[in-house]
Amino acid sequence: MRFDPRGTTAVVTGASSGIGREFARRLAERGADLVLVARREDRLTELASELATAHGAVCTVIALDLASPDGAASLVRQLADRGIHPATLVNNAGFGNHGEFATLDPSAIEREVQLNVATLVTLTRALLPDLQADGRGALVNVASTAAFQPLPRMAVYGATKAFVLSFTEAIAWESRASRLRVLALNPGPTSTEFFDAAGSDDAVFGRMQQPARVVETAFRALDNRRRPASVVSGRQNLLQTIGVRLSPRALVLAIVGRGGEPRR
Repeated sequence: MRFDPRGTTAVVTGASSGIGREFARRLAERGADLVLVARREDRLTELASELATAHGAVCTVIALDLASPDGAASLVRQLADRGIHPATLVNNAGFGNHGEFATLDPSAIEREVQLNVATLVTLTRALLPDLQADGRGALVNVASTAAFQPLPRMAVYGATKAFVLSFTEAIAWESRASRLRVLALNPGPTSTEFFDAAGSDDAVFGRMQQPARVVETAFRALDNRRRPASVVSGRQNLLQTIGVRLSPRALVLAIVGRGGEPRR
């Protein structure tokens, strides 16, 4: 059965750019109203205007730093205060720090874990009962192909995405009796602002997908009657994750560790 969020409201975090922005566009195309969440209010306002004009979507802009310890609770409060009961939650906000773990700023590590893990869990727990009860929407947690193996020089990021993948697959199983679609989306390297924020050389990762292609993969999965618990975006990325699963862990670690070294 095709995923049809018409007449419902979807919350999209990290909606100001990249994959989050494309999720908002695609949900509006399918008739959903939006709650757009990110730090940059000007970009959210611009997107809200675009979606209202193109699709008649009612968009609520909430400018918020979800990497702060009270960010998730603040978002939940604001939704309740506005009487918004979402049927869909897209946990897309996240970032990674690049570099040897021992050299990274401890405060940056704390923000990374807070946003990628703690905020995602808090929002999911707060909204999941309503999502399950409504049953017309979806829970989409954006993980990464980084979830499938250790990632030297982005050790925390890889570990947080492994958490997101495992967590989401478990929630999908627990939600199997409901009509709610639950999906872990695993993009490979994608042409977004991620690498600028991470402080890494995107040339290390080679050819990248575009955000629209990644989101198209998610919607194909959501349209699938069998409701896969997770999906990898891109054939090459899928083959790589299969190879990782079938290879000895020590070999994978050695290959990934050397492959992540900057090109000279």
